[in-house]
Amino acid sequence: MKTTLLQGRRAWLLCLAWLLLTLPTQAQKFLEKLNRGVVAVRTSPSQVYVGWRLFGNDPAGISFNVYRGATKANPTPITGSTNFVDNTSANATYSVRAVINGVEQAGSATAPTLSQQFLKVPLQVPAGGTTPAGEAYTYSANDCSVADLNGDGQYEVVVKWDPSNAKDNSQSGYTGNVYLDAYTLSGTRLWRIDLGRNIRAGAHYTQLMVYDLDSDGKAEVAVKTADGTVDGQGKVIGSAGADYRNSAGYILSGPEFLTVFNGQTGAAMATTNFVPARGTVSSWGDSYGNRVDRFVSAIAYLDGQRPSLVMGRGYYTRLVRVAWDWRGGQLTQRWVFDSNTTGNSAYAGQGNHQLTVGDVDGDGRDEVCNGASTIDDNGRGLFSSGAGHGDALHMSDLSPDRPGQEVWQCQEEPAKYGTNGLQLRDARTGQLIFGVPTTGDVGRAMAADIDPRYKGAEVWGSTGGVYTCTGQQISTSRPSINFGLWWDGDLQRELLDGDKIDKWNPATNSVTRLASIYAEPFNMGYNNSTKRNPGVSADVLGDWREEVITRSLDNQSLIVLTTTIPTSYRLPTLMHDAQYRTQVALQNSAYNQPPHPSYYLGGGMAPPPTPNITLVGATTTRLGSSATNVAPVSGDAATQPDNLTLRWNGTASRYHVFVGASPQSLELVATTAETSLLLAAQAELKQYYWRVDALYDGDESRDGETVAGEVWSFTTVDNVPPLALAKDISVTLDATGQARISGADVDNGSSDAYGIASLLVSPAVFSCATLGANPVTLTVTDDNGNSATAPATVTVLGSLPTAAITVTPGSSVYTGGAPTTLYLGYGPQSVTLTASGGLRYQWSPAASLSDAAAAAPVFTAATPGTYAYTVTVTNEYGCTATASVTLKVVEARCGNKNDKVLVCHHGKLLCVDNSAVAAHLTNHQDQLATCATDPAGEARTAAAESAGVFEAYPNPFAERTTISFRSAQTAAARLQIFNALGQLVATLYDEPATAGQLYQRPLDSKALPAGLYTCRLLLGGQVQTQKLMIEK
Repeated sequence: MKTTLLQGRRAWLLCLAWLLLTLPTQAQKFLEKLNRGVVAVRTSPSQVYVGWRLFGNDPAGISFNVYRGATKANPTPITGSTNFVDNTSANATYSVRAVINGVEQAGSATAPTLSQQFLKVPLQVPAGGTTPAGEAYTYSANDCSVADLNGDGQYEVVVKWDPSNAKDNSQSGYTGNVYLDAYTLSGTRLWRIDLGRNIRAGAHYTQLMVYDLDSDGKAEVAVKTADGTVDGQGKVIGSAGADYRNSAGYILSGPEFLTVFNGQTGAAMATTNFVPARGTVSSWGDSYGNRVDRFVSAIAYLDGQRPSLVMGRGYYTRLVRVAWDWRGGQLTQRWVFDSNTTGNSAYAGQGNHQLTVGDVDGDGRDEVCNGASTIDDNGRGLFSSGAGHGDALHMSDLSPDRPGQEVWQCQEEPAKYGTNGLQLRDARTGQLIFGVPTTGDVGRAMAADIDPRYKGAEVWGSTGGVYTCTGQQISTSRPSINFGLWWDGDLQRELLDGDKIDKWNPATNSVTRLASIYAEPFNMGYNNSTKRNPGVSADVLGDWREEVITRSLDNQSLIVLTTTIPTSYRLPTLMHDAQYRTQVALQNSAYNQPPHPSYYLGGGMAPPPTPNITLVGATTTRLGSSATNVAPVSGDAATQPDNLTLRWNGTASRYHVFVGASPQSLELVATTAETSLLLAAQAELKQYYWRVDALYDGDESRDGETVAGEVWSFTTVDNVPPLALAKDISVTLDATGQARISGADVDNGSSDAYGIASLLVSPAVFSCATLGANPVTLTVTDDNGNSATAPATVTVLGSLPTAAITVTPGSSVYTGGAPTTLYLGYGPQSVTLTASGGLRYQWSPAASLSDAAAAAPVFTAATPGTYAYTVTVTNEYGCTATASVTLKVVEARCGNKNDKVLVCHHGKLLCVDNSAVAAHLTNHQDQLATCATDPAGEARTAAAESAGVFEAYPNPFAERTTISFRSAQTAAARLQIFNALGQLVATLYDEPATAGQLYQRPLDSKALPAGLYTCRLLLGGQVQTQKLMIEK
């Protein structure tokens, strides 16, 4: 039979599209192609446990055979589960083969027999370092994410390395850099990304999104970046030398980026400005840098088919969520939701320390649940409950006898949540189903079916008891509140509490220990202090139950822990439920929470719904045919514009051939009885995708009883570089002292026959240090990877300020000293420091100044000593200059009541009345406070300025005391108050202390009960303590 080319295929496709639009169907979500994930573990000298995946789109009648090497281990195909216990003493490799319609299919990838129930993935620990403050730090593996980075059907792990000085946003101090590593499960490191000094380390800064964003079968990595980030190929993003850390370790200036990295190589593929920008720091709720840098992120199927990236900033006050699409090598913004936008004010402050996603309204498209508010798939607000900020939330079909999904969460702010700090709400409407009365900040909440006596999930929090999904309290005691884990053979979920796996015992209302994974042979740690979470927990290997992936106690390995408990329940891999899969991806976002599927999984559950998914690049075998799938025969490279021939193997009577620009846009181009097809290459494409479906018994329906082939690709080759043309431009520095350009700004009409993929200019960031003419290079890259360069000149416009300080005494009383010298007890007791030369001013240090951000702050003398101040002057171009001044405060008071003045008269110190001082100074040219020939007096002054001080007065006290300290050297200082139980109740100071300067901090007793307290001063690595007594 001759090949039949479908000349009228476009008209046919239009008809098909019209038909599909009239049907009440939803788009299929693209999920990753996986292999069977076979895992084999020796559980005794005579038995090996074997587990494997059931795919979400496997036919209902599928069964399996297990092979030990080349020997089938099971007598008949396995239908009731996806695990098997092999009675053997041999350590072999295992594989499984699906059986469809009685015909055994090709074998899976093989797996060796493990001697323990875990894989040990060796890690390459980054070298430690030292902060600008001199603090040494080391590294530990922290949050992880899993995805197929290289398209081999097996998960790889992306690891975030945190330094030992990682900080909560509320804590000042420098941190080390954050690193991201990618490892195969066999321990090969694929790449390392260094996020650089301008990304702070801590739970709220780096939200690691690893997902196949463009549905090409290979996952990408998306994360917030900054100047100095180095990708997995060693290329720097932005300015390598930029350092925006302030003296408190916060990063509150400089550009912020969002970067998409290639998951296989770590190369940066696209970088854009992070949205929203920080803007005015104080507009997010505080001025020191806590709430402005509260980030969250997620993956969501906003169009019902392809995943989008959701990046969020803020939840205490302003709440912003931004959706991005990564399609065809382009990063584009889908929508922005901002509580500052007119009509959205009810959403301000209605977010958690994490978010979650799922289809809450049944339209096939995901919504973004912030906690007390939810955003619809189109970027518009769906509802806001007004209950405020919270620390933990869980969304799933928690109550299976009511329609839709539910959200269980804890709340933090009684002023907003009212009576119930633990709430179960309808996920679509926010309607309260029931609440638990609480007071104060409820810090944790957990939801899982743990009790087989009650249908649905049980819910509990850090206060109260355990409740059913209908609100019935079934226990006054409660289990751990950190993570759930499907682990043993029943449908109830077990509890993962840091380094322990427990099971709820309904008979005793307590837990039974299943595994202490901190002990031998596991030696597993956990992350994030009291949150006690793993690196990641998800269905990574074997059947539908979950693995635990976390660092080893010695920090040299990742441990991938899997269950070996047989189960009679057969469920599809949880990773083929799109909601569970996306919740795994967002698990590391801020306060880690366990993933939940879109359906109820627990005792009394209905069969899980067949997921509406397409596995990208996967071979889908359908019932009704016993044929094997077709496969390509030859190589598939072609040179433009030559024709090429597609060839494949097969024994069918006819074949449908589909070709397209992506796996999702394949079009039927021919029906043929041959096993080859001559195809004309198209100049505008670099890569084609193609699939051949085998037709049997005359059935030509694309979706009928056929065997669909795997999606393959071929590549056209273009070796001609583009024409690069550049032009000279001028840019003006903005108010932050920066100017940023793009390749498009200097492009002067560059072109290429097949299209321009990118225009990159280097350098692209300019500052006050680069005023004037700067040579730049435009690099033009075409769609096929060829590049060319062109030079240009960028003239940076702006100016540098000139800083100056004028000192004006607070009174005109003559003292005989310079305006910069003040005498306690006589003359001016303050001076005004007037800076000039700019628009904005910042004085450092701020102590003893009326306003450190004013142009003319007032310094008031209080304690003898030398006070050095530096003002940073910023002009309209964001450029800075500094000027300094040193003030001296001399103790001149004397007498029993300190109401007289020291005067040096004829070489001797006299203690005289205040009224007599003027005559001494003007008539006798005497000096205040000291004699030039009195070395003892000078020694006393020097000693007073350098001696260390640490005291509280009054003590004991009823309402208020003042704690004073002075350091003999400039060093980091931390002043904290602890109660009698050793619990921290207040931090009064946590910044560097300047040598010789007196620091005074008040302590108010209103919020503290009477009793004994310990005041601890950590100064330059040394600890001093003293007892405080509050008497009421």
